[in-house]
Amino acid sequence: MPTVIVLHDVDDVDHWLSSPKREELFGPKGITARTFRGEEGSNQVGLVAEIPDMAVWQEILESEAGAEAMKYDGVRPETIKILMEG
Repeated sequence: MPTVIVLHDVDDVDHWLSSPKREELFGPKGITARTFRGEEGSNQVGLVAEIPDMAVWQEILESEAGAEAMKYDGVRPETIKILMEG
């Protein structure tokens, strides 16, 4: 199962960490995600995600529901970096 690291900045770290949106979008697709926060005072956050089907992951990221979840979570899309297990 592929593992990815996703790094990005958010408007409010505590809001992002407590958001139910990740589980709502990823859970039904079998995707698990562990969350991380950057150093104190940073707006950077991250995920380590286990993804059974990368095509499904990509569909979620490109979907309207995915865009709405990112907006709700305060994700700054221009800062997203995805690292693939290599």
